Amino acid sequence: MAGWNADNAAGSTGLGAVTLVEGSSFCISLQNGDIFAHHPHGVFHRDTRILSRWCLTVNGQELEPLGAWTPSPFRATYIGRGVRADGRADSPLTVVRNRELGAGILEDIAIYNYSPHPAACEVVLSADADFADLFEVKDGRFHRQWAQTRRAEDGALRIEALWQGVKKDVIVRAPGCEASTDGLLFSTVIPAQGEWSVRASVMPELGESADGHPFHPGVASDSPQDRRQQAWARTIPDVTMGNPSVQRTMMRSHADLGALRIVDPDHPNRMVAAAGAPWFMALFGRDSLLSSSMILPLDASLALGTLQTLADRQGTVEDVLTEEQPGRILHEVRFGVGTGLALGGKSAYYGSADATPLFVALMGEVSRWGVSAEDIAALLPHADRALDWIRDYGDRDGDGFVEYERLNDQGLINQGWKDSWDGINFADGRLAEAPIALCEVQGYVYSAYIARAWMAHDAGDSELAAELQDRAARLKERFNEAFWLPDRGYYAIALDRDKRQVDACASNMGHCLWSGIVDADKAQQVADRLMSPEMFSGWGVRTLASDMKAYNPVSYHNGSVWPHDNALIVAGLMRYGFVEEAQTLSVALLEAAEYTDNRLPELFCGFSRDKCPEPLPYPTACSPQAWASAAPVMLLRSLLRYEAHVSLGGLWMDPVLPESWGAMHGSNAPVGTARVTVDISGKEATVKGLPEGMVHYRGTRPPLDNFSELEVLRRNRVPGLNG
Repeated sequence: MAGWNADNAAGSTGLGAVTLVEGSSFCISLQNGDIFAHHPHGVFHRDTRILSRWCLTVNGQELEPLGAWTPSPFRATYIGRGVRADGRADSPLTVVRNRELGAGILEDIAIYNYSPHPAACEVVLSADADFADLFEVKDGRFHRQWAQTRRAEDGALRIEALWQGVKKDVIVRAPGCEASTDGLLFSTVIPAQGEWSVRASVMPELGESADGHPFHPGVASDSPQDRRQQAWARTIPDVTMGNPSVQRTMMRSHADLGALRIVDPDHPNRMVAAAGAPWFMALFGRDSLLSSSMILPLDASLALGTLQTLADRQGTVEDVLTEEQPGRILHEVRFGVGTGLALGGKSAYYGSADATPLFVALMGEVSRWGVSAEDIAALLPHADRALDWIRDYGDRDGDGFVEYERLNDQGLINQGWKDSWDGINFADGRLAEAPIALCEVQGYVYSAYIARAWMAHDAGDSELAAELQDRAARLKERFNEAFWLPDRGYYAIALDRDKRQVDACASNMGHCLWSGIVDADKAQQVADRLMSPEMFSGWGVRTLASDMKAYNPVSYHNGSVWPHDNALIVAGLMRYGFVEEAQTLSVALLEAAEYTDNRLPELFCGFSRDKCPEPLPYPTACSPQAWASAAPVMLLRSLLRYEAHVSLGGLWMDPVLPESWGAMHGSNAPVGTARVTVDISGKEATVKGLPEGMVHYRGTRPPLDNFSELEVLRRNRVPGLNG
């Protein structure tokens, strides 16, 4: 995942940086809670840095950090040590900062004096707001100069700025302070064995903000952020795992996914999934579609909101600067005034080869999970326009494959999920040249055809369903002829501009298993290669095999391990019946999560487990990140073999959870209009609460590719479980 003009790597937030996220706001700080502009730190709201300096000093010295933790995605506690007024070592002053993120920040500061003597303290909160655009901060290049005015008011500092007619301001306040143009000053004497405390706030005034949650004046646990998170928790399943570590990872994923939801500004009641913190707190087509697909058993409404928001912004015209084309689904949309820094002064960029087929594929999934027929009907014209884009624009040369080539020198060179400039290469390390047809994109197109065929079938349009089934079958046949490398036993990652097979061994072929485009007689070789020592690090499948010339375990896409990539590979392995391999990979990933407080990051380095006893972090990885947070949910869903097709009246579940994960209990799981309870013990599964007419199937899979598979519905019924 990358923003526009991704030749520039995301700025490192630094070792030990603490990240908070809430809606479209995020905060990055040092371990002691301080924020400085020379780091890519700050409080950001709607792609604007509204706080670029936030430094707490006691008696003229910064705090010595002792520890920091995040009890929730939007709340942090920092503990540090202050210095004595007399400068002596071993200070008795301990400082605790409790910070909550909303549209701005609310911070409770307490200083504890453990001395038997009173302690005179001069406490200063210095503050600044440069209103820099997210892209400026991320890339470390600042193009705009805001005309700034700073004004001290009664107990507050107001910072105002103006740039080309755009006005922004932020207010820093705390009771009992002496305000100056530099910040807030407190002079106090803390009693022996006593404490002193104050509450400070930083709030922007950026006009109406659909997803900017104000702060509650009462206790922190009753804040709007807490209520929003609690509402999310009430709507998703309550899952209990027998393994405590797996349980913590699942709960962390659920909390992070809730915090990463942002609001469509044109539809305040519509939630979508932001891609990830810190740099991608925005709607990304591919990321948001895949993330909401991976967690469909948790909450289908997030997928529906993502589809509706992307449909509203579906391409209608040809625009070389933004790469918009009729029917195309966007890559990224931003809301800040600085989007011109990224590309063409527009808020949306469409340079993605895969978002459009993924849009149609997700529509098929949400229809199977029971989203209302009215909502599906409203989206169907957008699905058909997306299929038109695949035919008219995606397939540039009429060979049946979707290719990409950027339309201007500011756009993304590579337009699949491996969108770094060097992400697509040959086995000998040479870069592939565009137009490029990626293997997994053809799989997504195959899934799109199948999805639209099922929707036509459900609507009674058998002629269209048959036509799309035939289109999918022809694509599958051509794909297996053009991309397969028989002498190596795996699929080429791509075809280049001359239709040569780009022969690097890469993880992308695992996505092809997930989509079902892989011929059955080739699946074993693909699975073997994915789990080979060159691909499987012991923590996960690498993006690129270690025997490839471009391999680098500390690279973004050429040897690193991405949790979402692995989760889709697990789903693909399960689709073709490779249970042991899927279990091995799933266990490894969740063991890796134990080293990052049970939160899987965007990616980690690809060093072998036998050489590195723990997964090493990638320096600029996003955390939390939507599809990484969705990965544990996808692993559980795949190993449960948990799928629904409401229109066929079936819920499929045939669990093969790893023994080390223990039993599982889940309640409040949405299936159509009902909420079901699921209990798993070994390979036994029971389901209670299915809606009238639905049946639990096991020992088989749901019909996926061909309507002839409907015959499976006549077998393997589990009586008595449809209540």
